[in-house]
Amino acid sequence: MKQKYEFKNVVAETLLIPLYMRAKESRRKGDAILKDTMAEQLVDSIEYDYSQFDGAKMSEVGCVVRGKYFDDAIRRFILSHPHPVVVNVGCGLDTRYQRIGNDQAAVFYELDLPEVIDLRRKLIPETGEDHYIAASLLETGWMDALKKQHPEGQFIFVVEGVLMYFYEEQVKTVLKHIAERFSGGELWFDVCGKMMVKSGAKPDSLRKSAAEIRSGISDGHEVESWVPALELIEQACYQKFFTERWGVVMRLFARFPRFSCKFSSLLGYRIK
Repeated sequence: MKQKYEFKNVVAETLLIPLYMRAKESRRKGDAILKDTMAEQLVDSIEYDYSQFDGAKMSEVGCVVRGKYFDDAIRRFILSHPHPVVVNVGCGLDTRYQRIGNDQAAVFYELDLPEVIDLRRKLIPETGEDHYIAASLLETGWMDALKKQHPEGQFIFVVEGVLMYFYEEQVKTVLKHIAERFSGGELWFDVCGKMMVKSGAKPDSLRKSAAEIRSGISDGHEVESWVPALELIEQACYQKFFTERWGVVMRLFARFPRFSCKFSSLLGYRIK
């Protein structure tokens, strides 16, 4: 039986977008970018008008490209570190642990606002080495608790589909707090570019949402100037991956990555 949930926070409600896009992709025959059977089950269990996202063709591909990109970064980290700890910041209803965690020697943590974690507990009960934290990414108590809990751990943080909803000063503060505490780890996140912010444009899946895009990064090296402890591993434009799945205009963007990054990109950093 489907359940209906009311969200108090417009940003919290955006968690349904990547969930729906992953479920939709998972149902594709043959050439699916990622398989996510739990996302399929969750979408079927939540009463919501998902049809409003069906015309968002760029987000449809972008959400799953982003999901696979971060999945792969985590897989590499787990294989190359003896005591890996994976922290999904702003996890929403992400099912990354179910996609890659079950057969890996890593501890996973899912962090989000209490409202979201309450919903997550109902729909995806904690299991195995996947643990939930109800907190804001702007707080530091959870960071200190994780550091204390895993003194030997090597941490990888993924902040997916989150930072663009925060102001630049807040983003700087979050990155600084993580970098100060978790040297030797990695930090991966996605951003909107400055051109998108200046123009007031939104990703196509957000055009009917009240959620605002509040900050943007076009050059990944800018973050190194904010937080010298962060060293850029990679900045990638979405259209570089699964190019055949993008429309004609987006395939053209893939040929000009610096221009493409003015609108959106994927970033990874080593914490020195």
